[in-house]
Amino acid sequence: MPVSTKPIKFGTDGWRGVIAADFTFDRVAMLAPLAAQVLAENYGKDRDTRRIIVGYDRRFMAEEFAKTAAEASAKAGFDVLLSKSYAPTPAFSWAAKTQNALGAIVITASHNPAYYLGLKVKGAFGGSVSPEVTKQIEALLGSPQQEAEKPGIVELFDPWPSYCHELRSKVDVEKIQSAIATKKLYVYADVMYGAAASGLSRLLETEIEEIHSKRDPLFGGNPPEPLPRYLSELFGIIKQGERQQEDSIRVGLVFDGDSDRIAAVDGQGNFLSSQILIPILLEHLAKRRGWKGEVVKTVSGSDIIPRLAKQYNLALYETPIGYKYIADRMLAAEVLIGGEESGGIGYGTHIPERDALLSALYVLEAIVESQQDLSALYAQLQDLTNFKSFYDRIDLPLASMEVRSRLLDRLETETPQEIAGKSIVDCITVDGYKFRLADGSWLLIRFSGTEPVLRLYCEAPTSVEVRKTLTWARDWANNV
Repeated sequence: MPVSTKPIKFGTDGWRGVIAADFTFDRVAMLAPLAAQVLAENYGKDRDTRRIIVGYDRRFMAEEFAKTAAEASAKAGFDVLLSKSYAPTPAFSWAAKTQNALGAIVITASHNPAYYLGLKVKGAFGGSVSPEVTKQIEALLGSPQQEAEKPGIVELFDPWPSYCHELRSKVDVEKIQSAIATKKLYVYADVMYGAAASGLSRLLETEIEEIHSKRDPLFGGNPPEPLPRYLSELFGIIKQGERQQEDSIRVGLVFDGDSDRIAAVDGQGNFLSSQILIPILLEHLAKRRGWKGEVVKTVSGSDIIPRLAKQYNLALYETPIGYKYIADRMLAAEVLIGGEESGGIGYGTHIPERDALLSALYVLEAIVESQQDLSALYAQLQDLTNFKSFYDRIDLPLASMEVRSRLLDRLETETPQEIAGKSIVDCITVDGYKFRLADGSWLLIRFSGTEPVLRLYCEAPTSVEVRKTLTWARDWANNV
């Protein structure tokens, strides 16, 4: 495979590329010091430090790429704390804050297919840097690089202990431990061969049944993304448990490749996306914990979220898709919870970073304190808000970036006036094109920030209307 000439460009969360074609050792060695330089320029004024955190997930050769990033940054004069092992991306964001570092460079491609690797940049505050910061990094690409007169040093560190200690302090761990020990609660974790492996067991200091916990750089042949089509084994385990554990509550927790996204499975084996988990978590924090703060959602978030925020007298703020926009808001306002439909959820009481393991702890706490299955909790919220809906999303691969340009041009010049037989009552263009339809449903058409993929999102009163609307959108795209 020839080496790619594709430019390094940061998407919604970092730069990603095909290993050995786009993502190479030379490119990582070139990019890492530039990222460190920009972190120093943005966050170094108030810090007497040249320290950078470098971490990685469990992808193919991730530790070797991390070592390359660390050594290149040290040659440029930065002191590097290089992780001893894989860990969740949020653990490295936490380390950036607690180790008084300029920020973190994390070698991960998150939920992308196995042949991808990537590089995420985290700020000193413990979250994703803003688009303005990544543009500064891109602007330096191609600049001549010089070794520092005094190179930095590379030291190894273990990111797990401090991270786990912080997460444990956020929840009533003893209540969760007791429910598991007395078999009132059965917890299953699908870590999808990723960086969440061993995470819940470390946090709860008890053995949690994990599946797909070994390291497999091919991820069992599927992308490590918490979607129903990749979770058949977890569904089967929980449905079998339903027959054997009649008087207990069962929950499956699903983590993506670098453990910053979460999904769940209820006790009957039904998939629950963050469109359902965010309302459950919002209600838990606002009602049981009595916490206040703004609710932040992306443009693709469920319409039940603003209704529930209103129920608890909480302000709502909407952003484009991409957790970095939520992180920006967390730095500017007092936020209770912020989340995106793809599974990234964060909390104002923690760093401004999505964190799947912390979300898992809050989910378990909500179950234990309510003594109810997740779907029962969500049904109560639907009744409370008088809002019931169904949601789904299609990711449609495009033949090329040229096709992407044609579709975008069609949206701009020939915007649809009707969708799946329903009139359009409003169109929001903060991120893609979000069409609100006459029956209260909505369709969002937007493009991936990192690859030639068209993303189609829909929420509607019935599952039939969701399928009908998404089919219309897919046919529209295929006919352009």
